[in-house]
Amino acid sequence: MTTPEEPDQEPVAPQLVRPYVITNGRSLLDDHEFSLITLVTTAQDTSRAGHLDPEKRDLLELCAGGHLSVAEIVGHTQLPVGVVKILLSDLTQGGYLVTRAPIPPAKLVERHILEEVLNGLQARFG
Repeated sequence: MTTPEEPDQEPVAPQLVRPYVITNGRSLLDDHEFSLITLVTTAQDTSRAGHLDPEKRDLLELCAGGHLSVAEIVGHTQLPVGVVKILLSDLTQGGYLVTRAPIPPAKLVERHILEEVLNGLQARFG
């Protein structure tokens, strides 16, 4: 209830689209194609993107600025991670996006190799 001092405020209804509708009822595949640090950008030719869903067009527009990680895309779109991964998978399979897998972590170097390098450097340079 509003008082004369308060202006009438209309309740703002959020524009909510269920993830089920956005993904056409599909669930996330078990292929680990997209981790949160996978980099995504648009392909060279995205001129045929006019027939895509609005969410997919928004993703293409977002990725057009350069490489973004999946985590950054999720943050910008405020969609659930699974939904974004499904949409990115669709766009990649359609040739609209190009992905770059994250660089695998380096294997641990054996300690004795590092000690030999250190000893060699100390022997040569004092």
